[in-house]
Amino acid sequence: MSIDQLVDNLPTGGLTVRALKLFDSIVPGEWDNLVGFDNSIRQITGESDDDTVSRVRDRALTLYNDPSQGYQRAISIYGLVNSSGTALGWAAAAHKLGESFSALSFLDRLTPKPEKAQAIDLAMKIVAESAAFCYTNGLPGDSVSDFAGALASYSKDNLIRIASIVTFDGIIPLGDAFFSKFLDVVSGLSASDVEENPFFQRARHLLPGDGLDLVTRNVGAVGDYVGNFASAHGITREGILGGMRGFIDLTEDKLEYLGAFLDMSLNYMEHTGTQSVARSLIERAVGEI
Repeated sequence: MSIDQLVDNLPTGGLTVRALKLFDSIVPGEWDNLVGFDNSIRQITGESDDDTVSRVRDRALTLYNDPSQGYQRAISIYGLVNSSGTALGWAAAAHKLGESFSALSFLDRLTPKPEKAQAIDLAMKIVAESAAFCYTNGLPGDSVSDFAGALASYSKDNLIRIASIVTFDGIIPLGDAFFSKFLDVVSGLSASDVEENPFFQRARHLLPGDGLDLVTRNVGAVGDYVGNFASAHGITREGILGGMRGFIDLTEDKLEYLGAFLDMSLNYMEHTGTQSVARSLIERAVGEI
């Protein structure tokens, strides 16, 4: 599917969008849920002339469809990083149920992941973001230092995605002190721990190099930024849970299942990743027409 179709088909509501909107008060003004490729061109460039929008669109599609560029590989990574590939239809079910979603009937069917598995999933999200960043920006896939250096200037869709990684894959399953637990797990990983991860198995053809080395280098490069992100932006587990209770029916005895539920339900990497790749294409295209 081409990038214009992907952006045209992004949802305007549902569980993922509701979850992403939790960050409006944390990083205000950073994220608009841009849906529709032509609409995205108009919003990002400020152009209202239909002819100019059409020219930007054509150039962006040419760039996306060029196999020598990395945009399609970035989109593939963002799609594959979801724990189920298609989020198992949970997000679609949540959207159909409307504004309020009761998780109680689903949570009993889930098994909370061990902390080790959660930490590996968090590491894989970081690896995925690093590789997708490099592909989107025309860099070699293993340009970890370039990725780490760019994090401080992340904004818009990129910033919301980092906030989501820290929150939904770090704080919710592992607690506010997630980072120390995360580092403890990563320091003790073996090659097989990484190679058995479902995302790594699906995406290894898109990732540069050995899995354990990728994890070690990426976590080492971005550790300070990720570790300090929550405190720098005032993100706490209780604060996020309070916001989520506005659209997910949660009780205290079900909280241990929440991480597994969100892992299967949220599609934030693919959603915001698609928007980020589209933004990069549009900004490049408008400069080339």
